[in-house]
Amino acid sequence: MLEQGRRTFRADTFGSEDFWGGQLRLHDAIRGAALGGVGPGLSPNDATALGLKVDATKLPPRLVGRLRRGTVDLDDPATTVELLRLDAVIGVTGFFDGESLRSVGIQCALCHSTVDDSLAPGIGRRRDGWANRDLDIGSLVSSAPVLTPFADLLGVSEDEVRVVLRGWGVGKFDAELVLDGLTTGPMGSAATLIPPAFGLAGVNLHTWTGWGSVPHWNALVANLDMHGKGTFFDPRLDDPVKFPIAAREGFGHVRSDEDRITPKLAALHFYQLALPAPTPPPGSFDAAAAERGKALFARKAQCAGCHVPPLYTEPGWNLHTAAEIGIDDFQARRSPDERYRTAPLAGLWTHTKGGFYHDGRFATLADVVDHYDQHFGLGLSESERNDLVEYLKSLPEPDADRVGRHTRSSER
Repeated sequence: MLEQGRRTFRADTFGSEDFWGGQLRLHDAIRGAALGGVGPGLSPNDATALGLKVDATKLPPRLVGRLRRGTVDLDDPATTVELLRLDAVIGVTGFFDGESLRSVGIQCALCHSTVDDSLAPGIGRRRDGWANRDLDIGSLVSSAPVLTPFADLLGVSEDEVRVVLRGWGVGKFDAELVLDGLTTGPMGSAATLIPPAFGLAGVNLHTWTGWGSVPHWNALVANLDMHGKGTFFDPRLDDPVKFPIAAREGFGHVRSDEDRITPKLAALHFYQLALPAPTPPPGSFDAAAAERGKALFARKAQCAGCHVPPLYTEPGWNLHTAAEIGIDDFQARRSPDERYRTAPLAGLWTHTKGGFYHDGRFATLADVVDHYDQHFGLGLSESERNDLVEYLKSLPEPDADRVGRHTRSSER
């Protein structure tokens, strides 16, 4: 079941190629006019600039050698097409008719995997579950020659859709856009940061604002955002005030003639829950300061009141109102429960790029600590705040058995 879930996470498009290729013609933007598509095409350098990653284990040794020697043309879209043929572009599957790229579909790994850069920047061994905070998915999608499906949903022009998508920014995605049509928020765009998909075992709810369990959110995203072919039921989306687009389009009651999603949810869930939060590398935090910060976390700073070890979120119900945590309720109001989830803290060091909280409003962990120090009147000194940051950087706390299991799993 673990292997089945891994294959689903890394390789299954759920039939989404009929949308991304068949309707949006995204593959034409990738191959470019010289290869029968449109525009300049997407070279490997362009692709890595957009945050796409390449799985080095999929590359034949001869190609690896040429990459090391710098003899591969990384400015040619034809090279990208060949990487798709090798199934080496993480999160994107190419479909071919002979030599011609005829369509593309997307996978869970597009947003929730990175690489270790062991061969080159953006090229290396997979790191499943890590948030791809380099990914500019809005700009990637906006390059598609046809955006009519989004334009029709939102009731705007294709040019306006491109402006919205490009406004998301690096490392962000707006899963609710096709539900409520909101495009702007307190941070400018209404998009939120891509979250990690590791460290979820035992954690209630899956997203920044709750919504539901891991398989619920997988089903929602696979059907409504990835545009796969499946079954999805959530009558909360029938609310025409909160979710006007979803209610109009019946997105809470999806049925497909061929369900390519539901049979995969159990194994996908199993695999995701098997992904532990990775331990921070040696030397990445001050161990003595972290030990002092641990005591502060549990007592004076009051962090453990909500971020309860070892899950670093509340066991059970883990939602809070915006007023409780001292921020606006914009994203909370876009969710059924209108609250924010207490995010698990393990592995924070892997997703510092883009900032913290759901929308990146706090640029650093120090900013987060300062916010709560002020909001709750904790009276932390500067040295105490620094110690607390070092402890947060150290999570999850080392456990030799768990680290060994993660290392063996990662190598696979």
